[in-house]
Amino acid sequence: MRNSITLYGIPNCDTVKKARAWLAEHQVEVQFHDFKKLGLPEARLDHWLVSAGWEKLLNRQGTTWRKLDPDTQASVKDAQSARALMLAQASVIKRPVVEWNAGDVSVGFDAANWLSRLK
Repeated sequence: MRNSITLYGIPNCDTVKKARAWLAEHQVEVQFHDFKKLGLPEARLDHWLVSAGWEKLLNRQGTTWRKLDPDTQASVKDAQSARALMLAQASVIKRPVVEWNAGDVSVGFDAANWLSRLK
């Protein structure tokens, strides 16, 4: 059932590259969903917001966030405003987002956590 794991991200993101290499090294088959080519699936975003929370999904350290004007940054104060920004600019989502077999979601790359999920 490992083929039901889906990794969402952008192929040129260093963290996504590291995560994909780690998964390949551990012989884990995943489906890759490229935000740039395939867009951000709105229904999946809603699931992530419930599962992981908007604070965890919103990448305030990334280039996209830093390039936003201060008023736009200040306007993101709850799940609804974060959702609107993420739909407008998927690059502001912390990557990778992984939907695991059990339907749970992880955000970012954490090798120890991922290894425990594969057991």
